Amino acid sequence: MKKFVFPAIVAISLFFAGNAFAQTNFQTFYDLGRGHFTTTMEGFHTDDWGNTFFFIDYDYNMRNLNNTVISPSGTYMEIARCLNFWQDSSLSALSIQVEYNGGLGIFGVPATIGGFTVNNAFLVGLDYFLHSENFNNTLNLKLLYKKFNDLYSKIPMQFTAVWGLQDLFGAKGLRFSGFADFWCEGNNLVFLSEPQLWYQVFDHFNIGGEVEFSYNFAGMQGFNVMPCIGTKWVF
Repeated sequence: MKKFVFPAIVAISLFFAGNAFAQTNFQTFYDLGRGHFTTTMEGFHTDDWGNTFFFIDYDYNMRNLNNTVISPSGTYMEIARCLNFWQDSSLSALSIQVEYNGGLGIFGVPATIGGFTVNNAFLVGLDYFLHSENFNNTLNLKLLYKKFNDLYSKIPMQFTAVWGLQDLFGAKGLRFSGFADFWCEGNNLVFLSEPQLWYQVFDHFNIGGEVEFSYNFAGMQGFNVMPCIGTKWVF
C-alpha cells in the first residue's frame, strides 16, 4: 500500500474513456514489515477533459513512552490530472499528465520528537492507455519529467506502469492491480512496486493485501520486501 514514513508514488489503476465515472475508496492496511497501520483515501474521476486521481495516506506509528500509538506519524498526498481533449480521435489513448506529490512525518517519543519531509515534487509528461475490449484488463504507461523542490536528481524523470486485471483466472470479484515506478534521487536509481490482490466480498467491501517491493527507497538501501494485509471499502 502507499506508505509514508517511507513515501510512495501511486498511479491510476483504472481509466474509463468516454462516459463519466467516479469512485472513492478507503483502504486500511497493517504493515507486517513495519508493524503499524496505514489508511488511504483514494479517488478517481473522469470527465470530458480527461481524468483526476488522488490519494491521501496516513501512517499511525507515533508512540508514547509506554509504546502505545497515540497519533498519526506521517502523511503523504498525491494528485494527478490527465488532460485529454481528443477522446474521440485516433489519439484517444494518449493523455498529457500533470501531478503533484509531497508529505511530512514525525518520529521518536513526545519528549524527543524529530521530523522529516517528503519534498514537493512536480511532474509533467505523457500517459498511454491500453485495455482489453471489455476494459477488464488495463495498462497505463507513463513517462514524466520530475522536479523536486530542494532535492537534486541526476535524471529528472519518472517511468510508471500501472495495471489492473479484473476477475482474475475467471474468479468473479478477484482483482490484481498495482504499479511500478522508476525514478532518480541524487545519483541513485529508485524502484518501487506495490502489487495488490483484492477479493470483493460484497458490493462495497473488499479484503486482500499487497506486497511492497523497493530498491533504494526512502532511506532503505538495496532491495526490500514489505507485505501488508488490508481491507478496502468502495463508496
